[in-house]
Amino acid sequence: MDLFEYQARDLFEAHGVPVPRGIVARTPDEADQAANSLGTPVTVVKAQVKTGGRGKAGGVKVVRSPRDARQAAETILGMDIKGHTVRQVMVAEGIDIAEEYYFSLLVDRAERRWLAMCSTQGGMDIETLAVERPEALARIAVDPRVGIDAAKAAEIVAAAGFAEADRDQVADVLVKLGAVFVAEDATLVEVNPLVKTGSGAILAADGKITLDDNADFRHPGHAGLKDIAATDSLELAAAERDLNYVKLDGNVGIIGNGAGLVMSTLDVVAYAGADLPGQPKPANFLDIGGGASAQVMADGLGIILSDPQVRSVFVNVFGGITACDEVANGIKQALTVLGDQATRPIVVRLDGNAVVQGRAILADYAHPRVRLAETMDDGARQAAELAADQTQADDVSKEA
Repeated sequence: MDLFEYQARDLFEAHGVPVPRGIVARTPDEADQAANSLGTPVTVVKAQVKTGGRGKAGGVKVVRSPRDARQAAETILGMDIKGHTVRQVMVAEGIDIAEEYYFSLLVDRAERRWLAMCSTQGGMDIETLAVERPEALARIAVDPRVGIDAAKAAEIVAAAGFAEADRDQVADVLVKLGAVFVAEDATLVEVNPLVKTGSGAILAADGKITLDDNADFRHPGHAGLKDIAATDSLELAAAERDLNYVKLDGNVGIIGNGAGLVMSTLDVVAYAGADLPGQPKPANFLDIGGGASAQVMADGLGIILSDPQVRSVFVNVFGGITACDEVANGIKQALTVLGDQATRPIVVRLDGNAVVQGRAILADYAHPRVRLAETMDDGARQAAELAADQTQADDVSKEA
């Protein structure tokens, strides 16, 4: 889960990382009040969206009065930045910036360790710096069993080339940022820029944190950090049922067991629909996992059939731990509950554990919306063709 900047700022502050004061505002009036409350000659109104490039898009404005903060908020709120609608801003106290640095700590999955990256050249796109001046970006491996202690922090600041006079203070902040990474079960902690003020203080002026959802059970407070307003309603409904569901922009609903099989199914369906009218493609990723029960199957199918974009559904299951008869019973259960609401055709390909029983259950059920396919390619083709036909039929109905 990616956090907004203000959420990262709050977590930093909770762990002793020095940060500028900041107040979230969701209306121009609140921005005015926030600037008044901060009481600094200069404040910065910053769009809160989970993407970069806010400044270039006009989502960051330096102002010198509460009235100007109100006007800036009026301009920024509702703005679209790379597909993200601005629903809130952070009004932060202005900083006398003398120098800008960069720091990040992330999980290096390829090396099975953590990686710290640090540079005295902050404030710019780190990707650009890494390409144009790789020697200016220190990359230091971090042992997850130790984290960033004083010795590792000293190694990082030395490799990055900080001035001797600043190293101890910067290293102290890096230790605290490492503590945030561990305590919050993060996969990324990034500060850009980490700044040195005119008075010599080191502050995390902007922050980005990504939390590991797999550790949510250890952090009940993280539930309050989720951006419910920007989350698709179907994804929320799926999460409540512990389903691995991601909404896509196509019209063929997909259900499979195992992430690899589901990913392959997405590709096969997209390929099958490439030459058809409207080019049908996957509407979602849904992995019911291993050992899924009939109830899990029913929940998944119910979520997909409630998506108004879906014109057909392809259930592609290779039975292992997940038995095909359980999948078949789940389909029956879902269709019984949905009744007349189940208006979309469903193509089912079953193979593996209990496949004979599963196919027999669906054959005996003989639901008019359910079709059986022998292979994945055949099922994908049928689902894509049905989606194309259904889309055309719906278009004709609308015109009539």
